[in-house]
Amino acid sequence: MNIFRRKTINDFNEATEHSGLKRKLTAFDLAALGIGSVVGTGIFVATGQGAKIAGPAVTISYIVAAIVSALCALTYSELASMFPVSGSTYSYSYVAFGEIIAWIIGWDLILEYLVSASAVASGWSGTLIGILKDSGIVIPTALTKAPISGGIVDLPAVIITLVITWVLYIGVSESAKINNIIVGIKIFVILVFVVLGITHINVANYHPFAPFGTKGIMTGASIIFFAFIGFDAVSTAAEETKNPKKDVPMGLAICLIAVIVLYIAVSLILTGIVPFKSIDINNALPGALSTIGITWGSALVGVGAVIGMISTLLVTLYGQVRIFMVMSRDGLLPKRFAKVNKKFGTPGLCTVITGIITAIMAGFLPLDIIMELCNIGTLFAFVLVSIGVVVLRKSMPDIERKFKCPGVPFTPILTVIFCGYLMSFLPIQTWIRFVVWLLLGLIIYFIYGYKNSSLNK
Repeated sequence: MNIFRRKTINDFNEATEHSGLKRKLTAFDLAALGIGSVVGTGIFVATGQGAKIAGPAVTISYIVAAIVSALCALTYSELASMFPVSGSTYSYSYVAFGEIIAWIIGWDLILEYLVSASAVASGWSGTLIGILKDSGIVIPTALTKAPISGGIVDLPAVIITLVITWVLYIGVSESAKINNIIVGIKIFVILVFVVLGITHINVANYHPFAPFGTKGIMTGASIIFFAFIGFDAVSTAAEETKNPKKDVPMGLAICLIAVIVLYIAVSLILTGIVPFKSIDINNALPGALSTIGITWGSALVGVGAVIGMISTLLVTLYGQVRIFMVMSRDGLLPKRFAKVNKKFGTPGLCTVITGIITAIMAGFLPLDIIMELCNIGTLFAFVLVSIGVVVLRKSMPDIERKFKCPGVPFTPILTVIFCGYLMSFLPIQTWIRFVVWLLLGLIIYFIYGYKNSSLNK
């Protein structure tokens, strides 16, 4: 069995030419996609969650996570400029390591995106419920919480997931336009929070700065790494980008710079105006403004958060659909899933299946379990991308690279070490769930994927 058979550049070019996808996106659209995905639940929800774990030192946790993400972005940019196709890490691994590793990483990416989208929907629901509660509207717990958390189903999370699935079904350019508008709104409300909060910082709230020590900071970084998940969704849009070899690296760079500045500013101000023990995880930013008496600002930021997280869900689902589509196109999953809708130019069946599974997860799993699963899947993907850069420098030294990751092999090696270090702080239950998921994936590959792979035929 040749489970390490590899794809070539020609294989990618041929698949891209006949994909049926439309090239409409620019570098600005890609940057907005990244910001739309990253600046959402991470900043409106995960900031509060991280503060509970790290205290005011959650700012340091964000800096650690930002450094790891920046290193990962450098490696992603090189591979994206080499292979301007959908599929992100999955596609890169198919060239660098072979089919079995590509399957493992693709299966892992399915976990990452499905779980991430579910977490965003769950976080959106919690924020919406908090705003409604402040307005005197109380929704029964049975319809707002997962069964494990004492409810029946998180209905708002299910509804918003299905609505966004429909938006993605009708077209990528339409989705990008909606995303660009929402990104503008959410950046505006974050700046409102920063401007209003900076004059109400109480320095006493920063003491003790790191109540749980280095372990708290690093555990916080491993949990809130979820906040940086999504910038790799930029690379999944390569096949629908006008000039992918140039626009993808530029879009990634703009996205990361904007995100890092916003996250550090928000975490500093949030822990400065509210004692970290008093932060409302499900309603962190609006709740903080409400605590200091700025009710109109709280309402504005709350509404902005609800609107802003919609774009995060949109981009995360978009990334999942493209991974799903490419794996199906390669025969590792049923090829009918990859069929592109002629009217809208989108992979319709992939989109519908992804939306339904995400809605089920968001409705029936609690947010904390979802976030932990999401982080381990992403960090594992980043490790393989980093190794892939080093391998391809040796195996394909002559291929054109519009962008070259600086400091190879040291930058990728450092990325692997940092990602592995953050993974070590995740709970053992998360590792067990991750291993079970990978074993299930291997069973599917050997029963179906290997035999039906395009390379096998």
